Amino acid sequence: MEIGIVGLPQSGKSTLFEIMTGSASRDIHHEPCLQGQATVPDWRLDHLAGIYKPQKTTPAKIPFVDVNARGEKAWEAIRQSLSGAEGLLHVIDGFTAPDVPSCISQYQKLEEELILSDLMVVENRLQRLLKTTKNALKPQDILQSQILPRIKDHLEGGKPIREMNLTSDEAFALKSFSFWTVKPELVVINEGEEERTLTEAFREAAQLKSPVIGICCQIEAELTGLKPEEQKEFLVSLGIDEPAFGRVIRAAFSLLGRISFFTVGDDEVKAWVIPEGTKAPKAASAIHKDFERGFIKAEVVSYSDFLACGDSMNGVKAAGKLRLEGKDYIVLDGDIITFRFNV
Repeated sequence: MEIGIVGLPQSGKSTLFEIMTGSASRDIHHEPCLQGQATVPDWRLDHLAGIYKPQKTTPAKIPFVDVNARGEKAWEAIRQSLSGAEGLLHVIDGFTAPDVPSCISQYQKLEEELILSDLMVVENRLQRLLKTTKNALKPQDILQSQILPRIKDHLEGGKPIREMNLTSDEAFALKSFSFWTVKPELVVINEGEEERTLTEAFREAAQLKSPVIGICCQIEAELTGLKPEEQKEFLVSLGIDEPAFGRVIRAAFSLLGRISFFTVGDDEVKAWVIPEGTKAPKAASAIHKDFERGFIKAEVVSYSDFLACGDSMNGVKAAGKLRLEGKDYIVLDGDIITFRFNV
């Protein structure tokens, strides 16, 4: 699970990468891909830690990769480096852009590069398939020969693959290609300090299917350099509740279809990351593979029920809100779980 941060030069993408991960990317720009981990802000985890006062509090993390593409066929050169990326964070310079059309032009310029890069991969693969005899074609080759012409037409029309609504079987058949435009995308507008309406204007004018969020990297960079008490004062002076980069991280986390469940105790309160729709045994494997193998039951209480019962597990039990769930239970975001297992 990781997200590649892309953008035109001077868009502010590397500054955003630094703000979110704490990695000093600007000092090593010669690297094509720079990796870093960002903590997913979660007030629920903070609240649970305040109650249990554990020795250790472990938040959810999301990996980001700052992509620095340079030169001809740069996107091809780093495609394999980002083969594990499940999404893209596309940063647009709204800081120096004179107007919304200029921001849209920036978005389209990079999107066209990525579309062209994917189109070249499709054309090369189709040529190889044409040279392969029918008897030598594997089932996956046959499926690709049926899908790729459609994708070629779609890309030639200037549209990203993510808008094609591919079936799960079709998406699986394309997985080995690491297409850029098949990945879900979050668009981030790097606004000027005084420009607070640009993102909404861009969203209305561009009419993208991808989510759009705004941030002022200049302010956020100043904020991260302050002590926690000074940060709170600075946020109050701006009339906002939290740093914008936290909203970007959470939006990226959601983009990948991830959720968190919690385990609690005096030793550790931890947020565990799983794909949305995961059943209880598979969720247990996030803690340890043996938990899935020897799964018996899951003791589950929703976070909202925990709050409603006075932040107390004894209160939860007294109210009959502690549930015993089996193998078919689909874990929900914010569930507090204790797994019963035997190996």
